[in-house]
Amino acid sequence: MKSFICLRLVVVAITAACILAVSCGKRDESLPGSASPDSKGTNTARAPIVRTEFARLAGKWQRPDGGYVLDIKSVDAAGTMQAAYFNPNPINVSRAAALYKDGAAKVFVELRDQNYPGCTYNLTYDPQSDQLYGQYFQAAMQQTFDVTFARMH
Repeated sequence: MKSFICLRLVVVAITAACILAVSCGKRDESLPGSASPDSKGTNTARAPIVRTEFARLAGKWQRPDGGYVLDIKSVDAAGTMQAAYFNPNPINVSRAAALYKDGAAKVFVELRDQNYPGCTYNLTYDPQSDQLYGQYFQAAMQQTFDVTFARMH
């Protein structure tokens, strides 16, 4: 059983590292301040491209299975996210980011607080249903749950 838990922790750590590498390690030419070489090899700045998918992430989202609320206050074109989480009291959000992958806006949120020792959400935005869906990793229990968040109006 201990080896299963250790293996699970390694998988979670690798997954988190991959998400961070994708969102932080690569320079996306569609982001503000990106440059591309012109015909003479000189770098020229490109105008920022605003991802409308990221703009749709802003708002308050609630899980229908409880009082859990994810409040995405803002997301910039680089995927930097300002977010808060409530159950129903505030829980510290240690990291939050958005990235665009496989044709969809993705959300990563890590919680670090009492009873939330590195719990994470890996969510995908579905524009048709206007919902976030994905997985919640409950670190203390070492369990992963399928979850959905609906936009609060």
